[in-house]
Amino acid sequence: MALGPTWTNRSRTRGLVLDAIRAARTISRVELASATGLAGATVSELVRELIDDGLVVEAGPGAPTGGKPRTLMRLDPRARYSVGVLMERNACVIVIVDLAGRPVARTSFHGVASMPPDQALPVIASQVDALLATAAVDRERVLGVGLVSYGPQDRRAGVLLSPQPSEQWLEYPVAERLGQALGLSVLLDNDAAAAAIGEYWMGAVDRRSTYGCIYMASGIGGGVVVAGEVYRGSSSNSVELGHMSIDVDGDQCPCGNVGCLENYAGPSALVRQAAATPGLAERLAPDPDTADFLTEFARIAAAADAGDPDASRLIERSARYLGAAAVTMTILFDVDAIILAGPSFAMAGPAYQTVIQEEVDRRTANWRTHPVRVMPSVNGPDAAAIGAAALVLQSELTHGRAQAKDRRDERASRHASSGGRWRSLQCPNG
Repeated sequence: MALGPTWTNRSRTRGLVLDAIRAARTISRVELASATGLAGATVSELVRELIDDGLVVEAGPGAPTGGKPRTLMRLDPRARYSVGVLMERNACVIVIVDLAGRPVARTSFHGVASMPPDQALPVIASQVDALLATAAVDRERVLGVGLVSYGPQDRRAGVLLSPQPSEQWLEYPVAERLGQALGLSVLLDNDAAAAAIGEYWMGAVDRRSTYGCIYMASGIGGGVVVAGEVYRGSSSNSVELGHMSIDVDGDQCPCGNVGCLENYAGPSALVRQAAATPGLAERLAPDPDTADFLTEFARIAAAADAGDPDASRLIERSARYLGAAAVTMTILFDVDAIILAGPSFAMAGPAYQTVIQEEVDRRTANWRTHPVRVMPSVNGPDAAAIGAAALVLQSELTHGRAQAKDRRDERASRHASSGGRWRSLQCPNG
């Protein structure tokens, strides 16, 4: 059984202190009281508790302030670990991160998308076991596993609500079965939401800020974080940018909407557009029927980077569509920043960043009360996998844990009430 902190009825307050230490890297008790708004005595008691649990260590004296030097605290990165698993359409990425959110081991492989879940999940479990062994990580220090994928999904029940990549995955208990195979708790979440919170855990954004994330892998997804919390919506299937309609007269999408952004600006759309572009089609010979859109998209991005005018036009048009999505995110959520995350942005990020920033600046100039910065993810192509592991750290360390029975009862109730409503939604997102 994985080792966890000793939880008390004030675990949220304890989590607040732990999160402030994480965000500051090193911090004194006096600074902690100021950052959290807690009384000094409360901070000192909680810090002692965190030190006793091995999560926090003293880091020596701080800079002189004219009086007695203040002792600084920091997280002990090796005190706990978590695992992040990204289950994409074409690939699976697994990372192990330490308590500070820093990756310590990584692996990736193909093939699970073509398997039914009762075959794919044991493969993933064996890969997690092998990576933990290779990294020499004590399983007793592993808090759990974050499993992230495209949506929609019922994260409380731990099931996918999409028949992708095959009908067998629809409502299959992926979190429960993977947890059984590993002997670890498994948290299911959306890949874009995970990528978004990973930026917060890595300290790339101000802990009080509101920011958006556009995630592009095989498809397009989105996430919004408000003061360190992912905006969820009523069923935790929010900010589905890939299925935002950008053409009311557009083609029908399998999700039920028309003119969805993903069908104009996503990697699969660009592969189809490249195959229909004279000259470029001959030069690149893209396969519009491939299941591996990322490989084909990478070739288009490389051609654009090398100066191919046709490939550059496709990338720029895709970026303008995504700029419209970024503007919508800015208007709806009043964000401070928009982060571009995922493997597709890792391939062609600079071109996208420039155009999306231009669109945001141009189209929000008349009403904007503050600048909105468009920037790349600090976690690169593994943003969702690293974010998945960060979600476990956040859930286990800064939020506290509900009683197991309460979680089971709530999960069963939520799944029973939502299963019929979601069953007809057939389209995956990014």
